[in-house]
Amino acid sequence: MKSLVYLITGATGFIGRALFDYLCNQGAAVRGTSRRADNGAEGWIQVASIDRNTNWAAALTHCDVVVHTAGRAHVLREQEADPLEQFRKVNVEGSLALARQAMDAGVRRFVFISSIGVNGPETPLGQPFTELSTPDPQQAYAQSKLEAELALRDLVAGQSMELVIVRPPLVYAAHAPGNFARLLGLVGKRFPLPLGRIRNARSMIALQNLVGFLELCLTHPAAANETFVIADGQDVSTTQLVEFLAQGMGHRAKLLPVPVSALRSGLALLGRKGLGQQLCGSLQVDASKARHLLGWQPEIGTADALRDSARQWLQSRS
Repeated sequence: MKSLVYLITGATGFIGRALFDYLCNQGAAVRGTSRRADNGAEGWIQVASIDRNTNWAAALTHCDVVVHTAGRAHVLREQEADPLEQFRKVNVEGSLALARQAMDAGVRRFVFISSIGVNGPETPLGQPFTELSTPDPQQAYAQSKLEAELALRDLVAGQSMELVIVRPPLVYAAHAPGNFARLLGLVGKRFPLPLGRIRNARSMIALQNLVGFLELCLTHPAAANETFVIADGQDVSTTQLVEFLAQGMGHRAKLLPVPVSALRSGLALLGRKGLGQQLCGSLQVDASKARHLLGWQPEIGTADALRDSARQWLQSRS
């Protein structure tokens, strides 16, 4: 029986690289695309840019499953006059072009990595997002992901290629980018942080748990044409998050008991209202569909995964 051939786009990125390496270690036939050809190593195909005109032929030849992790992600210092237009060029038009070419090439399944931001940036405490929640994207990035989802669903309707959509919340590991990396740095330097009175609930997913879930999405029959929200299953407050990271680094977190209202107001005055929402607000995800339909179980709990991430981050700097 012929083994399946997998294509991972964005295979030098945070999620893509982890999935690529995992599949390689399992002995799977896997290819990766990236902006560079990874020093010309076997299995890597260079794709300089992603838009409606990208030619994916070399990557898609004899390919069975595509996992599309590549895209334009959150931009910390946005320089574009119209960010949504730029997100659409890559995340909507680029994804649709890839999916069309994949369908023409006979690809069996297309796994699209979306974002929980499609559902919205915040949930009332105790009211988690599910796959049935009404989408409410508040940022250009999340809006482009929703538009891509809708376009992909229309494309595959009535066709043989199956579509799987995955909406993760914050994905974390020792080498995670963005705000998680900055938080690791602050905790590692033992800075006092004004986060001691936050009693929110945030769902996250450890990178190794996400990779394990994506492995199921590659071939599980019940995943076909389904959308999944996914998380570790153990929600933590921002205060607890910092405490777990400090424990992993072998010290006690220095947390100042600043009132949440004052913290939010201060960040808003500094033009960081969104950061205040992330630190103080709740964002909960109910991943029971993944558990019941696919039999998925996270490999590691949130507390242990956070401690491990912090421990590995510290070791990488010694």
